[in-house]
Amino acid sequence: MDLRESRARLLESLRREISDKRVLSAMERVPRELFVPRESYNLAYEDIPLSIGYGQTISQPFIVALMTQALELRGNEKVLEIGTGSGYQTAILAELARWVVSTERIPELADSARRILDRLGYTNIEIHLAGETLGWPDGAPYDAIIVTAGAPTIPGTLLEQLSAHGRMVIPVGSRWEQELLKVTKKNGKTVIESLGGCRFVPLISNEAWEE
Repeated sequence: MDLRESRARLLESLRREISDKRVLSAMERVPRELFVPRESYNLAYEDIPLSIGYGQTISQPFIVALMTQALELRGNEKVLEIGTGSGYQTAILAELARWVVSTERIPELADSARRILDRLGYTNIEIHLAGETLGWPDGAPYDAIIVTAGAPTIPGTLLEQLSAHGRMVIPVGSRWEQELLKVTKKNGKTVIESLGGCRFVPLISNEAWEE
């Protein structure tokens, strides 16, 4: 099966699970094959996570779509992404939001993602090397935050960077298995909703796991 056929099959599968048409359109536009290693090129549109080196992965397309849908993006938001990785999720966000701020702790991945995203012509993305403080406080507040690594708890630093009516999607649990949570600020309170089980690489931070 060639990439065109596997891409069409993936999109058909996503349409059965994802209701946000803007998210589906973004998934259709962004060429996932550019974000996977050369040896995984033929697997670019399989609904599976793939290794991108340095102990990191590019997430399963369904999980990317599910997390993005939960952010409820309409086009005028500033979004914070924790964990640039390959840059694929970053591109999806850039298709749907006004501005994307993304942090990555591995310089080689940050550089690679920048090159691919620049090649694709995105002008509404800034990528930073992760510092000691989780997130990117200089750009706060954010309308939405997406965390692409598993944390033991919801980090308070990220809640502080979330706007008064913002949404955050984050995997929370052990280093090996997590529950995908949607965290919404409403009327000064925090509302938490479970989106189901998931498996992400651990979030390395002074508010999460040690390396």
